[in-house]
Amino acid sequence: MSKLSAALVALAAFCWGLSGGIGGVLMAEGWDPVVVSFYRGAIGLLFVCGWLALRPMQSGLKSPRLWSWSAIAGLGVAGNFAFYFVSISEGSVAVAATLMYCAPVFVYLVSFALKLEKPTLPKWAAIGLVMIGVVLLTRVYDVGAGSVTLVGIGAGLLSGLSYAVFIFGFKYAAPHGSPQAILVIAFAALAAILFWLGDAEQTVAVLSTPSWPWFAVLGVLGAGLSFLFYIVGLHHTAPSVASIVAMVEPVTASLFGVVVLHENLAGPQILGMALILVTVTALSVYSSAQTEPCEDPLV
Repeated sequence: MSKLSAALVALAAFCWGLSGGIGGVLMAEGWDPVVVSFYRGAIGLLFVCGWLALRPMQSGLKSPRLWSWSAIAGLGVAGNFAFYFVSISEGSVAVAATLMYCAPVFVYLVSFALKLEKPTLPKWAAIGLVMIGVVLLTRVYDVGAGSVTLVGIGAGLLSGLSYAVFIFGFKYAAPHGSPQAILVIAFAALAAILFWLGDAEQTVAVLSTPSWPWFAVLGVLGAGLSFLFYIVGLHHTAPSVASIVAMVEPVTASLFGVVVLHENLAGPQILGMALILVTVTALSVYSSAQTEPCEDPLV
């Protein structure tokens, strides 16, 4: 069962990696990042609604705390999707995916600020190494590099911060209801936020565009099946294993960008990417070793 569960987590990460590349294809055709994010979440909402309909037990939908924390999770995932695609449009899939993978660093910083976790030297050292990796990856030291804009860098980091908000929202909603109920509320909030922020004309135009199959695949892989695979798989996967397996996402996204979208990465960028991926994974494994494994997904 553990091997199958780890495979489900890896499959979810693979789907998320592909979704970044598919989003890059759509935005290269001129679609707005917010509109792309809206359809990713809206199609995902259909899947989690079906999941809740099939497994309605102990949903917790009568709990006000479930609704409030799930709405916060929805705000986080809306920001994660939107900022991620903005970062791709302003830079590259590889850079955006790796910057988003910095999310655990933001989780630690928020935990330090809220005194939920005690700062230690290894954690601060890991955060410092990730910051060095970000500098190398984004090449902010080279003004003439031009491969990634400041907007792209900021959006990539904000996508990671937004994911941290989603993690906290999900964590505090979990005691009050089922994962599928939390995701229904979160994705409903996401759809409402991004529909309001998006280009209404483009949002309607998607329904009749020849690119519709790409939007459908993006929603199915990027928010539908992937979240189901991840949460089901994580229930029987050690957090340390899940942390390592999650590296499939940025690696898949980077390969998609290089092979399909013909993006190029300079030597220092590859070094920075490797530094971020290895450090964040080691940080997650270290954190898992300090705590008992739990059934709370996304932790």
